[in-house]
Amino acid sequence: MARRDDTTPSGDESGRPVPPTAKQAQKDLTVKQQREARRAEKVAALKKQQDRARRNRLIGIITGSVAAVAVVAVVIGVVVSSGTPKQDPADISIEGLRTWDSLPSTHVQTPVDYAGLYDGMSPPVGGEHNPMWLNCGVYDQPQPNENAVHDLEHGAVWITYDAAKITGDDLSNLQKYAESFGGYVTMSPYEGLDTPIALSAWGAQVKVDSVDDQRIKDFMAKYWKSPNAPEAGAACTGALEGEGRVG
Repeated sequence: MARRDDTTPSGDESGRPVPPTAKQAQKDLTVKQQREARRAEKVAALKKQQDRARRNRLIGIITGSVAAVAVVAVVIGVVVSSGTPKQDPADISIEGLRTWDSLPSTHVQTPVDYAGLYDGMSPPVGGEHNPMWLNCGVYDQPQPNENAVHDLEHGAVWITYDAAKITGDDLSNLQKYAESFGGYVTMSPYEGLDTPIALSAWGAQVKVDSVDDQRIKDFMAKYWKSPNAPEAGAACTGALEGEGRVG
């Protein structure tokens, strides 16, 4: 039996001899396939990472846009709500305004002749008054001068009207206006009033003929909760509840 030469090329599955170069090519193909597979995995991982980054960037853009819109909305809201800068009350000029200086603010238990003591002042805008203030609000009955003046000492405005001249829609509109301030306004009819409407604050008063008179708003802007009142900011509730409270 002939001895097999180790240098003789081995065969393939069919038994045919495979040249050494072909075997190397077959091995190289396997390595190449492995390399391509690894490259494909890296490409897929990189693409996934890029997709994630793109998605996060898009979310960031959307979130930033929403935040920017919210900021703009807030800014617009502030601008709209603030509107025209508030005028300094000291700069508000009111035609027909009458003022009294150095009014006393002592408490008394007796009736006070305001017109006689203070140069025809009616309704009263200050001076001696009752120790108990009138609860601020809207009344359909006349209220005691001495208690109402105590309201003015606390920075309230007293809106008085002639019940024979201010009626119907005019009265309703004036009441709504008084209530719109949410406090520190007293409104009541006043007997013997020489004008349809009078607005009084501590040491100041204006009289008008109509509920549409611009001076009503000007007076409120100038004197409502005025820091110049002797006891500005003191309570306007929790004391005397007058007759005929309607608001």
